Amino acid sequence: MSGRPDRVPTIGVVVVGDEILSGKRVDKHLPHAIEALGRRGLALDWASYAGDDRARLAALFRDSFARGDLVFSFGGIGATPDDRTRQAVAEALGVPLERHPEACAALEARFGADINPNRAKMAEFPAGARIIPNPFNGVAAFSLRDHHFVPGFPQMAWPMMEWVLDTQYADLRREPPVERAIAVYDVGESQLVPLMEENVARFPAVRLFSLPAFLPDGGRRIELGVRGPRTDADAALDHLVAGVRLAGHRYEPM
Repeated sequence: MSGRPDRVPTIGVVVVGDEILSGKRVDKHLPHAIEALGRRGLALDWASYAGDDRARLAALFRDSFARGDLVFSFGGIGATPDDRTRQAVAEALGVPLERHPEACAALEARFGADINPNRAKMAEFPAGARIIPNPFNGVAAFSLRDHHFVPGFPQMAWPMMEWVLDTQYADLRREPPVERAIAVYDVGESQLVPLMEENVARFPAVRLFSLPAFLPDGGRRIELGVRGPRTDADAALDHLVAGVRLAGHRYEPM
């Protein structure tokens, strides 16, 4: 990411595959991406599920490239006719697919110099791509700008995502955020809105959340809390506690 600003870019995840949308496979990439980013003090801003539809994928990536997002895309980069991610990326950027010399070399190192034409397609990436090494079987994936396209197999994709984060975005690491919350009982969210609005305005470095639930005995509970840098989160929670206590609501730490 050349000339990266001090702020953390918008981070997105795309999970590709008709098998996800049909229910034949259950996605595991999104939870892993959230966890991998969280260990580095980063957070996901958006996520999309998409089938293997070239036009729809091209539109999705055209928008995310235009925004300058940091994106990890899982799936659809194989060499079979139902894999269309690499073609969609090329269409989104208006560039051709071409054989990548480093990807070809990785294939030859893994399978020998006599690579069959179908396997050789695994080394065809949109022009200008950089390779992402594959520690599992040597078949490279690829990056373009701040978009990174990895296979749908977790045993390949997850180490590749972590490699990208640690080699290309190490300077984005932050102290992992903390979460602080209280449980507030027998109160409606609407009664707490003024307190929440004041909290959001006073502590912009944290994210406030309010999660209502109905209890088995018929009562109500709101998990009211914040997530962010430790010092800011502690101060924001103190503010929420003070407001809840002043209003006379029953609460307890979580």
